[in-house]
Amino acid sequence: MPGTSPGMMPNLLQVCENNIMHLRPLGRSGLAIAPLMLGGNVFGWTADEKTSFAILDAFVDAGFNAIDTADSYSRWAPGHTGGESETVIGRWFKQSGKRDKIVIATKVGADMGEGKCVRKDYILRAAEASLKRLQIDCIDLYQTHFDNEDTPVEETLSAYAQLVRDGKVRAIGASNLGPARLTTSLATSEKLAMPRYETLQPLYNLADRKGFETDYAPICRKHGLGVIPYYALASGFLTGKYRTTEDAAKNAARGGKAKTYLNDRGLTILAALDAVAARHNATLAQIALAWLIGRPEVTAPIVSVTNLDQLKDIMQAPRLTLSADDTAALDKASA
Repeated sequence: MPGTSPGMMPNLLQVCENNIMHLRPLGRSGLAIAPLMLGGNVFGWTADEKTSFAILDAFVDAGFNAIDTADSYSRWAPGHTGGESETVIGRWFKQSGKRDKIVIATKVGADMGEGKCVRKDYILRAAEASLKRLQIDCIDLYQTHFDNEDTPVEETLSAYAQLVRDGKVRAIGASNLGPARLTTSLATSEKLAMPRYETLQPLYNLADRKGFETDYAPICRKHGLGVIPYYALASGFLTGKYRTTEDAAKNAARGGKAKTYLNDRGLTILAALDAVAARHNATLAQIALAWLIGRPEVTAPIVSVTNLDQLKDIMQAPRLTLSADDTAALDKASA
């Protein structure tokens, strides 16, 4: 398979090509990324291959270097079986020749027909399938997407240890693990001298704060984990385009989730975003992402886009510096 060796990845101290963003470390993995990660869940689903290629090219050409996907994207769509996103990214790698510019993250453990599974034999098979679809030799960050607590953490970690030993995975991360299971996994890695989770991919944004800040942030600080939040814009709610139930009803893919934020607290958050955005001559999405980028635990929020206009918008977020008053206003509105 076409690919690149781990040694060809960007140096930790490299600065993005636009001289705006220093790369940030992903835990203690030796990997480093710009402060915005491109979500691949839409590739092959709401963004066709041609559009996906254009988005990927523009993102990398602007100096960003990290893409997140999963083997299960986009299994939920009618007629899809999973692997669609990885396949599109793999074709882009082959066509563009830009593999060496990318930290590629993918995930395992979601239901691909065998239930949520983190058994060793399953992870080894799933990794081979992801490598084939991505047309690469090594996954930079391989993440446990969903957990199954019937499987001992030692078994799951032993699969990752083998993949790292075989040169097929550089580092591992976790997503939807409970805090106790995450803590147990980290302790087991240390005890057995196995690879440890270097990153956490949690639900975290201006509208969804409590779960991460209460249960996970202390763990991430203690163990030096990189944090790459998903739903960074709360399914589009934090862009400001969903202010009524009628707005939400216009988008079948995102509107249903966004509607759950349409309450007094959600509207207070939008009002605060409106005020801060006006001061910076920025969009609400840019401000919401700048708030996340500025959180001390966060390495880079993950954001998905379906067209180049959306991409152009979100790529401005790392350029923004929120004042202490801006941050305080957003914190108060979202408390």
